[in-house]
Amino acid sequence: MSLSGFHSGASSTYTVSRLNREIRSILEQGFASIRLSGEISNFVAPASGHWYFSLKDDKAQIKAAMWRGNNRYCQYKPTNGAQVEVQARVSVYEPRGDYQLIVEKMEAAGEGLLKQQFDELKMRLAAEGLFSSAHKKPMPSQINKVGVITSATGAAIKDILTVLKRRAPQLEVIIYPAQVQGKEAHLQLIEKLTIANQRAEVDVLIIGRGGGSLEDMWCFNEEPLARAIFASQLPVISAVGHEIDTTISDYVADLRAATPSAAAELVSPDQMALQQQLMQYKRALHIQVQQAIKHARHYCATLEQRLKLQHPENQLLQQQQRVDELSSRLSRAFLQMQSQRSSHLGLVKQRLSHQHPKRRLQDSTQQLQQLKNALIQAMQKQQQLRQNQLALYAARLDSVSPLNVLARGYSITSQQQSVIKSVAQVNTQQPLVTRLHDGEVHSHIVNIKPY
Repeated sequence: MSLSGFHSGASSTYTVSRLNREIRSILEQGFASIRLSGEISNFVAPASGHWYFSLKDDKAQIKAAMWRGNNRYCQYKPTNGAQVEVQARVSVYEPRGDYQLIVEKMEAAGEGLLKQQFDELKMRLAAEGLFSSAHKKPMPSQINKVGVITSATGAAIKDILTVLKRRAPQLEVIIYPAQVQGKEAHLQLIEKLTIANQRAEVDVLIIGRGGGSLEDMWCFNEEPLARAIFASQLPVISAVGHEIDTTISDYVADLRAATPSAAAELVSPDQMALQQQLMQYKRALHIQVQQAIKHARHYCATLEQRLKLQHPENQLLQQQQRVDELSSRLSRAFLQMQSQRSSHLGLVKQRLSHQHPKRRLQDSTQQLQQLKNALIQAMQKQQQLRQNQLALYAARLDSVSPLNVLARGYSITSQQQSVIKSVAQVNTQQPLVTRLHDGEVHSHIVNIKPY
C-alpha cells in the first residue's frame, strides 16, 4: 500500500490505530528478515519470560523485543554492554506507535563472543575439577633444567633468558619452539607439551607468550590445550600476556606467573639465596661429620667392651656362677618340696583321724543323746501345752454348767423328763420334779396361775 494517496475528504481520514497498523504492515513486509549488529542496553527480562532491550551504535539506537518462544533457544545470555548480532524483522508496537525490532535469533559478536566462550569453558572445566588445588603438582625443590614452550623469536623467550642469565646462569634451558598465535597454535603447543613429557629431560615447564589482544592469546583458551596441561606429568607454569591478562591455561596450570619474566624468577633462585643455602649445607655437613665421628667412637668403645665380655676367663666365671645358682635353686626346691610333702602328710593324718570308727561312734553317741534330750524336752513341752488347754476347756465348760446355775438359787422343773418352760406345758395330772443343786423335790399340782 502506498502512502501517497492522502487527499481531503472523509474517506481519506485515518485513525491513529489504522495508521500504526498499516505502517507496521509496510515495515514487516519490507524488512521481513535482516541481520543487525549492535550493543545491548536497557536490558529487561520480566516474569513473562520475554526480553526487552535496545540495540545501539555510536550514533543511534532502536528498541527491540525477543519473545519467550525464541529466547529459550538462545545459548547466549544478554547483558548490558555486550556486542551481539541478531536476526530480526522490523515492526511497530501499535499502542504507542513505537518502531522496534522483533528479534528471532541472537549471538555474541566479535570479542564479546570470545568472552562468552571463555566464561562458559571456564565454568565447565572448574565444575570438572581441573582448577582444583588438590590436583596441582608442587614445584621441585631443586631445579636444574627448565623447559620453555613458546615462540623461538618472541619477546617472551628473550625476557625469560635474560632473567635466568642474571639470576641463575647455572640453569640449563631447553626451548620447545611453537606458534603462540593463530588457529593451529594450540595444536603445536599440545605437541611440544607431549614431547617434553615423553623426553622427561627437564624439571619444570614454562608455557606462555607476551601480551596481546584476546584474539591473539586465544590459543591458550582452547579446551584441548587445557586438558593437555592438566594431564602433564611435569609441573607446568603458565605465563601468558601481562599481569592483567588471564587465560584458561593460567587456571589449569600448576602455577600461574603474571608475566614470562615472573615465571623465570619463580624457577631461578637468587644468587644470594644460593650462597646462603650453600652455607647452610656446609654447616649441616660439618654437624653430620662430627656426629658420625662421635658415633664411630662410641661404636668402637662398645666393641671393645663386648670383646672383654667375651674373654674365656669371664665366660668360665659366669659358668661357675651359673652352677652355683642352679645348685642353690636345687637345694631350695628340695627343701620346699619336703615341706610340702610334710604338710600334705599332716593333712592326711588329720583327715584319717576324723574318719576313725571310734571317733565316729563317739560322735554318733553324742548326737543320739542330743536327740534324746531334745525329744524329752519336746514331749514335756507338748504335755504342758495339752494340760494348759485342758484346764482352759474345763473352766469354760464349768462356766456354762447347769449345776453352777442351781448353786446360785435357781432350779429346773420337769414333768415326764421334759423341762417345763411354760405353764402351757404343765399337765395337772402328772407330778412335777424340781431339781435343786443338792437334790430333787417331787410335788403334785394344786393350782396353775398363768401371767
